[in-house]
Amino acid sequence: MTEKQLTKIAARVRKEILLMGYRAQSAHVGGALSCVEILVALYFRSMRVYPRSALNPQRDRLIFSKAHDAKALYAVLAERGFFSRDILLGYEMNGGLLPGHATRHCVPGVEASAGSLGHGLSIACGIAYAGKSGNKKFQVFCILSDGECDEGSTWEAVLFAGHHKLNNLTAAIDYNKLQGFGTTKSILNLEPLKQKWQSFNWNVFEVDGHNIAKLVKALSHKRSLNGKPTVVIAHTIKGLGGVPQHLNQVSSQYKPPTQIEVDEAIRKLRL
Repeated sequence: MTEKQLTKIAARVRKEILLMGYRAQSAHVGGALSCVEILVALYFRSMRVYPRSALNPQRDRLIFSKAHDAKALYAVLAERGFFSRDILLGYEMNGGLLPGHATRHCVPGVEASAGSLGHGLSIACGIAYAGKSGNKKFQVFCILSDGECDEGSTWEAVLFAGHHKLNNLTAAIDYNKLQGFGTTKSILNLEPLKQKWQSFNWNVFEVDGHNIAKLVKALSHKRSLNGKPTVVIAHTIKGLGGVPQHLNQVSSQYKPPTQIEVDEAIRKLRL
C-alpha cells in the first residue's frame, strides 16, 4: 500500500472521528485526531494482524493506553476490516458496542481495557515479557499520551522494560504537548524526553507524527535492534484535520464539534 493510499485512509479515519464526536457530543476529539497516522502506520504497515481472526496467537498486540481517545482506534479497526463500519454509529450510544474508553473485547481488535492513565505500558510490558519468555514471535506495541508520561507507573514500566531487554516491545508517544488543563511544558515539563528514555536503556526515534513514511520506518525496526525496547516519540498536533478553532488548543480535549463544523472539516479532508 502506497503512502498516498495510507494518507487517504487517514483522512477517512478523521472523518469517522469527527462524526462519532458529533453524534455522541463526545469529548476527546482533538487527541483522537492527533494519533491517526500512528495507528494507520501500525495497522496497515508495521503490525502483523488478522482482521478475520482477531485473536490469532501469532498476531502482534497493540495496547492503546490513551483509551479516552478510542474513537481513533475504533475507526482504524473498522477501516482495517475487524468489524463493520456500521458499528461506529453506536459509539457512546445506548445499545451500542463502543464505550468512550476502549474496553477489552467490546469489538474484535481491542486487546485491553484502559483509560486510567499510566497503566497501558505496564500491561504491554507484561505481555512482552511473557512472549519473550515463551520464545513467541509476536511484537507488542503501546500508544501513550504525553500527559500520562507524568505518571510514576509509566516510568516503572519504562525501567522494567529496559532492565529485561524487552526488544519485542515498542512504545509510541503521541506528543501533541497538550493535556487536560494546559501544555505539558507548563504542567510537568517532560523534556529532555529523548534523553530520559535513553537513560532507561531504550532505543529512541523522534519523528513527525503525521508523516506516515517516517512513522512506518521507525515502527518497523528489526526486533533484535540492540536487544532493547524501542520508543517512538511522535511529534503531533492536537486536533489536526478537525475544527480549525480547536487546532492545537486545550478546547479540543472537551468541546464536541457542531454539525456545521463537522461538514466544513470533512470538506477540507477532500475525500
